Amino acid sequence: MTTMMTTTSPMRISTTAKTVTTTRKRKKTTKKTGTNPGRRALLFLLLPVGLLAADKKQEKKLAAVIAGTVFRDPGFAVAGAEIELLDVRADGKKVKLRKSVTDARGEFAFSVPPVEQQYKVKASAKGLQSEEKETTATPGARMDVFFTLKPATP
Repeated sequence: MTTMMTTTSPMRISTTAKTVTTTRKRKKTTKKTGTNPGRRALLFLLLPVGLLAADKKQEKKLAAVIAGTVFRDPGFAVAGAEIELLDVRADGKKVKLRKSVTDARGEFAFSVPPVEQQYKVKASAKGLQSEEKETTATPGARMDVFFTLKPATP
């Protein structure tokens, strides 16, 4: 498509301002882009393969989440409670993996590898008895663990 802009006079002289203004003819062109039908067919054939590969890749990355809340005996959330995530080995040994602190609402969360595995979660806070619970992590799932800590006996 070609568009041309023209003016009636190629040069105008203004007598009051004493300036010279010139106008030029300008061609406006648009470029037509074409696509090769073979490329388009190849794209449609490879698109499902790419989507399947992306879907499998995403499945591999789904980690398990161990989350929960720590309460004290009357039911109030415990902010600042220490949470330890322990790995339970086949020989019965516990290996400390991570340590965290609960937020203002008493909540915590750990992201663990996407492998079915046994974990122990231990909650402790100053002036309260510590408590330990066991859970099994499942890939792509969230395991909720709730603690109700009782006052420590002197």
